[in-house]
Amino acid sequence: MYKFLRSILFFFPPEWVHYFSMNGLKLLCSIGFKKMISGVYKPKGNNQYSLALGEINIQFPNRIGLGAGFDKNATYLRELEALGFGFVEIGTVTPLPQTGNDKPRLFRLPKDKALINRMGFNNDGVKSVAQRLSNWQLTIGNRQLPGSRIIIGGNIGKNKITPNEEAWKDYEICFKELHPFVDYFVVNVSSPNTPGLRELQEKDSLRKILTHLQTINKAQSQPKPLLLKISPDLTPEQLDDVIDLALEIKLDGLVATNTTISRDGLTTHNPRLTIIGAGGLSGLPLKQRSTEIVKYICEKTKGRIPVIASGGIFTGEDAKEKMEAGASLVQVWTGFIYEGPGIVKRICQTLNIQ
Repeated sequence: MYKFLRSILFFFPPEWVHYFSMNGLKLLCSIGFKKMISGVYKPKGNNQYSLALGEINIQFPNRIGLGAGFDKNATYLRELEALGFGFVEIGTVTPLPQTGNDKPRLFRLPKDKALINRMGFNNDGVKSVAQRLSNWQLTIGNRQLPGSRIIIGGNIGKNKITPNEEAWKDYEICFKELHPFVDYFVVNVSSPNTPGLRELQEKDSLRKILTHLQTINKAQSQPKPLLLKISPDLTPEQLDDVIDLALEIKLDGLVATNTTISRDGLTTHNPRLTIIGAGGLSGLPLKQRSTEIVKYICEKTKGRIPVIASGGIFTGEDAKEKMEAGASLVQVWTGFIYEGPGIVKRICQTLNIQ
């Protein structure tokens, strides 16, 4: 059924389809269909997973999450919960609202089961997102038991106009504003779509941002786990620097990986890629590289740093591969677009069977 629907949706611009589909789902949930949708798409049985991120133990409804960039503004939490996601990473959120890069900025590569995006951290700004999360907390209240409530991660970044030497201030603003409302944080310095952002992955820049956030975090009555999202395009030396720093400052976890600027091995013809231009590639072509990085991190750290795996996860077998490489949790994004709303349930079924 979804394959047929996808063939129709793929005739329309990807960004328009995103909002059309999610707003349609939002409408259905608002008029009383949420329970029915949950009955169809939520995984059956006990899929709860307990993960210690630093000193904080979080009970996840299941191990399948939705990566950052899909629900940038925490607009669709109820709907994504109905589809069975165990956790959703909202954002990337910046201090000030920004419109992002010029459209079109999201492109499909159906032959490769991939996407290219150059969104550019388009979001409503941290104050609007924090207010939406506050309203969400009031809505769910105490009706949900620990382990059954969808977990919310806050992916934070800097505004495009902020110079890199001032970037730590942007991360601080987002961290403080979102702290009461999210379960964990992810620092994003690895998107290829904000000029100069990836320069912040260098060890000294990273240390300044992360240690500053850790200092603020420790002063809170309820500290939140702090993770770092890394690029698949890091050199071996850069990856070693990130791992060494993560161990040195006792970072709570890593998210591996973001999108890639590489176009190696694609089936899509070069003229099409030339027309599309710059942007981060996600989807099936990223699967192998992402798994390699997850495995390398887990082996080098001997499992001391939890890893959330992201990149090329379409099936239960793909998720299992990431977990065998050492990942604690997995995130889907492009796989969700290509496989449809049943992806979480199917992955959980595979993991429970095997």
